Amino acid sequence: MTSDDERELRVHLERLKQEHRDLDSAIDALTAVAGSDVLQVQRLKKRKLQLKDRISQVEDQLFPDIIA
Repeated sequence: MTSDDERELRVHLERLKQEHRDLDSAIDALTAVAGSDVLQVQRLKKRKLQLKDRISQVEDQLFPDIIA
């Protein structure tokens, strides 16, 4: 992997992490409101899980497990 590829992956990883944090805040805000849209909260949680999986994939590309 070239340094440019690694830099792009790191930038992409940071964007994914930021979106994950934003979704977490949005979910917290929606659940704090009485009568919030349960379906919307479920969709946000699903998206958050998808982001977590993608974050793990990118981290595995950046930091591969090396068995000694």
